[in-house]
Amino acid sequence: MTEKSTIRLNKYIASAGLASRRGADDLVQNGKVKINGKLADSPGIQVDPENDSVEVNGKIVQHEKKSTEIYILLHKTIETVTTAKDPQGRKTVLDLLPAEIVKRRVFPVGRLDFYSEGLLLLTTDGELCNRMTHPKWHLPKIYHVTIRGKLSEKEISVMQNGMFLDDKGELLAPVKIRAISEIGDTTKYEMELRQGINRQIRRMFGEFNKTILRLKRVRQGRVDLGDLKPGKWRELNAKELTMLKKDLKMK
Repeated sequence: MTEKSTIRLNKYIASAGLASRRGADDLVQNGKVKINGKLADSPGIQVDPENDSVEVNGKIVQHEKKSTEIYILLHKTIETVTTAKDPQGRKTVLDLLPAEIVKRRVFPVGRLDFYSEGLLLLTTDGELCNRMTHPKWHLPKIYHVTIRGKLSEKEISVMQNGMFLDDKGELLAPVKIRAISEIGDTTKYEMELRQGINRQIRRMFGEFNKTILRLKRVRQGRVDLGDLKPGKWRELNAKELTMLKKDLKMK
């Protein structure tokens, strides 16, 4: 095998659309991957896509070229799980996509919790997924958050300056937040986050005993949800994909 013809095993698996780069590392470390019939002991092993046979969980994995990859923008609905399968039998984001897309083995990039809605990217591109979910490459995410009542100026200041979450003792990075509308006893805020803390917004408002009525992600990086209806999807256009890869420093 020549150096030019080989790629790292974890990149091979990620490019095949089975998992992110870190997910591929886990598959190797858990003894789920074989190369030419032999158990792989490192995700950094070099693989020749033309001549080597790679198995994951007993099935041959075909390396897919970049030209075959797909990039989906989905308007996730509430009460939908951001995963491929759910042990509890709940509806997943893949249930919102047609069978021909699901067959291409798309997987969600990051998460939106069960009761949140809005922009969710799905792809077969493991490298892009790895970058978007890695702390080094976190792109700004914009959310619209509707709550009962309103935040005080002090509470807004705490969020803007980096607040401390008492439940797990986590110190958050500063966020941008502003009120964009008030209807009756409810207030809608726009928030910009760059961290990937689990259920961060709900926990932030929970610290101030505020009830979230609606939580919707409307933008990630320079990709905008626009007027895409709940439960609907579309492929990213060439301009969006180019901007996304540029922001992630991908060639």
